[in-house]
Amino acid sequence: MGNLMPKPNNVFHFNQAIVRRPSRSITQGLRAVDRGAPTYEDVVMVHDRYQDALQRAGVQVHVLEALEAFPDSMFVEDPALVFPEGAIVLAPGAVSRAGESAEMAPTLNHLFERVLTLGAGQVEGGDILTTPDAVMIGLSDRTTQEGAAALQDCLAEFGRKGVIVETPPGVLHFKTDCSLLDEQTVLCTERLAASGVFKGLNTIHVAPGEDAAANALRINDVVLLGEEYNKTRTVLEANNYKVIPLPTEPISRVDAGLSCMSLRWFG
Repeated sequence: MGNLMPKPNNVFHFNQAIVRRPSRSITQGLRAVDRGAPTYEDVVMVHDRYQDALQRAGVQVHVLEALEAFPDSMFVEDPALVFPEGAIVLAPGAVSRAGESAEMAPTLNHLFERVLTLGAGQVEGGDILTTPDAVMIGLSDRTTQEGAAALQDCLAEFGRKGVIVETPPGVLHFKTDCSLLDEQTVLCTERLAASGVFKGLNTIHVAPGEDAAANALRINDVVLLGEEYNKTRTVLEANNYKVIPLPTEPISRVDAGLSCMSLRWFG
């Protein structure tokens, strides 16, 4: 098999993205701790600001219609994984989200020449972090060992290496605690950095008390960050990153963050 890997900077250089409009049922979205449901209007505001930020960063956004039958379906990163080489239809671990993969598949088949399907187990995209050297697959309550192994097989078909790692106990997704800032640097919580999974990469820790800031999103020349996390923003700007603050409090009420609202690739 020839070398299918894109240039390393394709891990954060994107010109295409898929998003899905929030449904009114988002108020019944999954949550580990009930802090009260977000309002539909607040979530729409978050989504509009997010879509605008993607477009301002130079990304063409493909907008899908809301799915009322699936409250969490605006979080499109979980049922699929995309690369310049093609897409992989995943299998969400949450029972209420299982049907989202079938809803996403037609869009992927329209936009990508090659679409694979996870062969076994469960994997959610929130557990997947793509780095220049490997695709990290975090085991969690939503991503199983069987699913991770099946994903490794799919990734190999794209000429990519999948590495299985552990998500910290009690953490929903691997990317709840980390995000890629550049080819050599990861933003992460201290608990995840201490696990040693980022050996060979530089790490920048989120500010104390701002663990949720770890789910940032590098898009081309900017880093999207929850506007609540001013201390972490100061840390990032001190390291010469251009930060775009965005509202995330409403979606945090349904265990979501910035990365899960889009599927991104360069194509």
